Amino acid sequence: MAKNILGGDLIACSTDPMTGFFRNGKCDTRAEDQGMHTICVLMTAEFLEFSAACGNDLSTPNPEYGFQGLKPGDYWCLCLSRWIQAHDAGMAPKVRLEATHASVLEFIELAHLQEYAV
Repeated sequence: MAKNILGGDLIACSTDPMTGFFRNGKCDTRAEDQGMHTICVLMTAEFLEFSAACGNDLSTPNPEYGFQGLKPGDYWCLCLSRWIQAHDAGMAPKVRLEATHASVLEFIELAHLQEYAV
């Protein structure tokens, strides 16, 4: 079973909306997940606007892919590189630590992520 950044079992990030690379609700990963959808975040209006401005519109529904669009208050398995980009721009969303994959620690220190804990 996959581990979270706190060393426990990886818990679900969200099943409504359904998230994760595998669309199983968890921010689990494997080599095919080139985007590293490994960090569970809480959506805010500000972050959704930031992401859209960066070319990744997460708010607009895309029914052909079964995507209902995200709104503030939703949890989502975000690509690690987008969170880092948002952090560097001062727009990083809050992180659900228990639902964030342990592999994130290869790129960001736990103490830093704890500053953004939901």
